[in-house]
Amino acid sequence: MTERADRAERPGAADRRTSPERDPETVSRFVEHFAAQLVEAGVPRMPARVFAALLASDAGTLTSAELGERLRVSPAAVSGAVRYLAQVHMVSREREPGSRRERYRVHGDQWYEALTSREAVIKRWEHALREGVESLGATTPAGRRLAETLAFFEFVDTEIAAMMVRWRARREELFGSP
Repeated sequence: MTERADRAERPGAADRRTSPERDPETVSRFVEHFAAQLVEAGVPRMPARVFAALLASDAGTLTSAELGERLRVSPAAVSGAVRYLAQVHMVSREREPGSRRERYRVHGDQWYEALTSREAVIKRWEHALREGVESLGATTPAGRRLAETLAFFEFVDTEIAAMMVRWRARREELFGSP
């Protein structure tokens, strides 16, 4: 099978050859457009821009200086954005060998990691809601509302776990082993 045919059968498979030069303005427009979509979904603006810039870089890694230059922002803005993105498991920090400089990396499975890290949050919400149902009484209007919310989060928790199993199989099918 030819490389082109292989890519056609595996949508999204990365081209293994060196990518051609891109117009920086076109890349910048994509970064800003995708960041705006993330902002609409609730991601803070600067972390959204940093994430989009990392996602759009061929290597998937950039330094603070490179991010600042591409986004035309200060190192402090990049630092705060990376701190947020690392907390929500969307990027990781890596030290350059023999240097104090850090590189920030977006991984192919960043969405998986970000979503599965939410499982702990959902579990805490479930626990708090369960306590609320007991405290307010399951037969009161507020207790019933909390019980319905609890049932929803229990459902979501179960569905996310099952969906992640299906995603790992689908990812393997599309992109091979990580």
